[in-house]
Amino acid sequence: MHAFLILTMLIITGPLVRKDLRIGYVDMKRVLDNAPQVLEGRVALDLEFRPINDRLMSDEESLLELEQELAGSSGLTGERVASLQREIRNLHRSIERRREDLAEELNFRRNQQIKELGKEIELAVQTVAEREGFDLVLSSPVAYASDRIDITAQVLTFLETDYQRRDPDRVQ
Repeated sequence: MHAFLILTMLIITGPLVRKDLRIGYVDMKRVLDNAPQVLEGRVALDLEFRPINDRLMSDEESLLELEQELAGSSGLTGERVASLQREIRNLHRSIERRREDLAEELNFRRNQQIKELGKEIELAVQTVAEREGFDLVLSSPVAYASDRIDITAQVLTFLETDYQRRDPDRVQ
């Protein structure tokens, strides 16, 4: 919506605007998919949540074993069949609940990381725009942006350089 308002203002005030106006565009999805700061955050989250996910997968395997035992229940007593059904139902509910909790927590933490990196990314865009002499830089989503005005690569290069500058011993 911001971009639309800015473009509308530029169209309306076109004759009043400098003829050498430089407009740039940053594909934020590409930045968020490729910036080393974001990739490092993903690795950290993966390491943090992997044990929880591993326990879920282990419980899913146990559930499958119980379901297979129940499927071949021809020699089991009625009491054992009922017990297996209860155990399967309870384990299934537990897995679903924990899977939803994990997804929710992971999503919350990803959004939190992106929000924290937002200022860093904004600074990178501003620095590149000032250095390259841009008067206006729009970010996605936009209806259309030509490759000529796409400065995403420069922003990513700035973020990568800044990332390495802060800790030159990092392995990429």
